[in-house]
Amino acid sequence: MSQTYLSLTVELPELQSEAVQDVLHESGATGLEVRDREAPPMPGVRGPNPGEAIVIAYYEDADTAEAARAQVAEEFPDARLLLEEKPQQDWSNEWKALIKSVQVGRLWVGPPWEAASAPQDKVRLVIEPKMAFGTGDHPTTSLCLAAIDTYMASHPGASVLDVGTGTGVLAIAAKKLGASRVVGTDNDPTSVELAHENAAVNATPDIELSGKELTQVTGTFELVVANILANTLIALAPLIAPKVKDRLVLAGVLAPQKAEVEAAYRAQGLIPEAGAAQGEWVRLDFHR
Repeated sequence: MSQTYLSLTVELPELQSEAVQDVLHESGATGLEVRDREAPPMPGVRGPNPGEAIVIAYYEDADTAEAARAQVAEEFPDARLLLEEKPQQDWSNEWKALIKSVQVGRLWVGPPWEAASAPQDKVRLVIEPKMAFGTGDHPTTSLCLAAIDTYMASHPGASVLDVGTGTGVLAIAAKKLGASRVVGTDNDPTSVELAHENAAVNATPDIELSGKELTQVTGTFELVVANILANTLIALAPLIAPKVKDRLVLAGVLAPQKAEVEAAYRAQGLIPEAGAAQGEWVRLDFHR
């Protein structure tokens, strides 16, 4: 195999993303990477402008890549294109460099290879960042961890529900900070499996992790957290709100989406509080 490959980066309106993916796939790309609202980029990787998508196609030879570039330029006049030659990398180790540990309040969250250097005075969470999103260093995860830390400090032994648990990081954090009953749900079986693994690694095996629908989860919870995308939060409002006994924390919301998400939960009788923000991401807090 050659020591270099070519990457064709296409930035264009999100509505044209699927069409350009088809063209790139047909053009002989050996792989595609898509960054959009549905597939947020890995931490440390540049994301698309609002309303746009970034599609990156990988090629092994220059002629194929150049032909694809010419075709995309012709069929998608709005697209911005960049064709680059890149050295072959060991991706299995390359992405590890992008995963950073974070400290939020009393918590340290990081990957296994940084665990030994975690500060002794922090509550330590070791999260294996595989395919599920949420290692702690994404702004939405950090915003939720901060809310959980604050709430658990003033409500020891509270019950916690984590909707869309992903790697399980928020549920595990709540348990480690003294929560009583902790439930995490996710509709992705891979995420549930990974969350179980992470719960075992962090010695919190008694968290209830499953792919259950919210209607199947019994009881209400003093703290409910949901770090998922805005459109899903709006759709789930009638199911999430009844689970809230005291406090609700929502994340995965970009600043322009805040009003619409807030309105959906106001309509369910919840009262907004001052939330928090990190860059373009906002956290919405409510109480019963």
